[in-house]
Amino acid sequence: MSDPAVRVALLADTHGFLDSRIAEVVADCDVAIHAGDIGGADILFAMHPQREVIAIRGNNDDADHWSDTELDTLQNLPDETDVALPGGRLKVIHGDDGGSLEQRHRRYRRRYGDYQAVVYGHSHRQRVDQSQRPWLLNPGAAGRTRTYGGPGCLILRCDPGGWQLEACQFEARSHRAKHSRARPIDPTAADGAND
Repeated sequence: MSDPAVRVALLADTHGFLDSRIAEVVADCDVAIHAGDIGGADILFAMHPQREVIAIRGNNDDADHWSDTELDTLQNLPDETDVALPGGRLKVIHGDDGGSLEQRHRRYRRRYGDYQAVVYGHSHRQRVDQSQRPWLLNPGAAGRTRTYGGPGCLILRCDPGGWQLEACQFEARSHRAKHSRARPIDPTAADGAND
């Protein structure tokens, strides 16, 4: 990306649901970067940044969690990626590699020390650590699963002179519980066997 300034939406942990307010933020950005646990190709298609969507797999992005008709999209998602942006490089990982937050942050700073920032998800908790390079950025959950106060994302403004970060978190909405699917009742079963 050679443009002088780029707005990047950083998000993760949608688990099959993209909050509409996050989608609006994404639409105002040049690029959207999803750090995994997407939950289906429809989430990728629901994001409409002005230029492109970049995404990686999370630990729940597998054949058990995606529709059979979406497996070709899933198979093309990398486990991690590097993104060149004006003013530096961004490493995108999911963050499910174990250890406490402090252990992971130490490991990421050692492993990715030549990056401007590392974006990761997995914990669903929005975290921003800009105390040293690389910055460690967790945008929080952008869906409705374990949002810890409401769905969130981060906006990264990148230009050759530096990066600025804005945290977005929206008030949690109550969502109707999904109704379980009706299942056929076995007329030959004893009373209570269909419960």
